Amino acid sequence: MRSMQRTTRAGAVDAGLLRDVALVCLAGGIVGVSFGAIAVAGGLPVWVPVVMSLVVYAGSAQFSAVGVLLAGGGPVAAAATGLLLNTRTAAFGLAVAPYIGRSRLARLAGAHLVTDETVAFALAQRDPERRRAAFWVSGVALFAVWNAGVLAGALAGSALGDTARLGLDAAFPAVLVALVLPALRKDAGVRRAALPGAALALAATPFVPAGVPVLLALAGLLLHGRGRTA
Repeated sequence: MRSMQRTTRAGAVDAGLLRDVALVCLAGGIVGVSFGAIAVAGGLPVWVPVVMSLVVYAGSAQFSAVGVLLAGGGPVAAAATGLLLNTRTAAFGLAVAPYIGRSRLARLAGAHLVTDETVAFALAQRDPERRRAAFWVSGVALFAVWNAGVLAGALAGSALGDTARLGLDAAFPAVLVALVLPALRKDAGVRRAALPGAALALAATPFVPAGVPVLLALAGLLLHGRGRTA
């Protein structure tokens, strides 16, 4: 594929980029291992987190979807939760579309590799050639490491036994809290939307199936949008 071959031209990838990608891959691999292990130890078959990571490939959305399943929610609620959390990648895709490539295969493969990290690596570069290189190098590396980590964790998770006994049942909410904290710290509008959304979700939890409270919490977005237009 010509558009991908151009990313490997001399000078397009420097040592600093490779170092940064390696560090992010290390962190991503560790998270992937924990995702696979917790999913299987919680009662899901090994193939579920493995196939999800290959086909869906969306870390926070995967954690949320599997968390809903392990809490007793149905597949529809799990899929809806993961889909809504992953809608941000639509905007990310538009931001890096000029640097992915022109062929259909390049665009299809590139769309699957769009994540927070690959977009950040691409947009941090100073020219289109380096942005293209950064996107593909980080995208391929992160995809490979994430899926290898999930597979390793899933295989290990079958030997862990009861997740509650090990405290792993708290991992999903802990990961989700870690994901949302940066946005809550930086944006007062997000905090104004998050608080009533969280209150609504907590109030509804005893009365609705697992996964539905997360969807109800999105009502807080109405306040966020109203605050921006005021």
